[in-house]
Amino acid sequence: MSFLNLRDAGDPVENAKFYDEHGADELVFLDITASHEKRKIILDVVERTATDVFMPLTVGGGIRTLDDIRDLLNSGCDKVSINTTAVHDPYFIKRASERFGSQCIVVAIDAKRIRGGMTYEPEEQWFSDAFLKEVKLEYPDKIPLIPPLTKGGEGGFWAISTHGGRKMRLIDAVKWAKKMEELDAGEILLTSMDKDGTKDGYDIELTRTIAETVSIPVIASGGVGTLEHLREGLVEGKADAALAASIFHYREYTIREAKEYLKAKGVAVRL
Repeated sequence: MSFLNLRDAGDPVENAKFYDEHGADELVFLDITASHEKRKIILDVVERTATDVFMPLTVGGGIRTLDDIRDLLNSGCDKVSINTTAVHDPYFIKRASERFGSQCIVVAIDAKRIRGGMTYEPEEQWFSDAFLKEVKLEYPDKIPLIPPLTKGGEGGFWAISTHGGRKMRLIDAVKWAKKMEELDAGEILLTSMDKDGTKDGYDIELTRTIAETVSIPVIASGGVGTLEHLREGLVEGKADAALAASIFHYREYTIREAKEYLKAKGVAVRL
């Protein structure tokens, strides 16, 4: 499973400054072990970054309450990315959007194609008592506890994971994306757990399926190894934005090279 064999790519604040200077459109900080380790959100990193970096900043990891979102926004980030807490309490997304505006609420979906022998968390561990009570009393018909799995292409299904890829949930990733849109998420940050870290390219089928299912922006993530992979995610995958990490962290390509390549291929980019 991806997200486990992590590599040190240097100081996040210094990297952020580098990308800002070299023309990145947006920066995403994901503290992917925060929920698993039950740590607080990285406010100090956000504050230091926001002081010197002026491109839009999205931050995720360890967000459990509306106060956490408020603290992040006050620290200088523009959007927050939420995964584990949304699974425990889907209506947290609705409350967050009502409080802060859907434009700053991003739902992260870490999707994995189901295969035999995979294990999943028991249903009773997925949802908070507050959510179960809210569904029963106020939202009895709006969202099933478990969106039923839908067979994808190539004979597969996509489920979702939480806690930085450490726990699988038997929840249909495509229907989950649609439900998050209905609960006023502003964007979907979609990562393929199968592709992440492989440098084999995005899961185009997964990306395209979700992009065609929702009307809110979808950010493709997981698997970029070449500049052509960026084009594939945006064109064949129909994503609204393409996220890449290691090819830029380890200076395999520059932001400028990526944008010029996409422009040459007929993709609209901001140079």
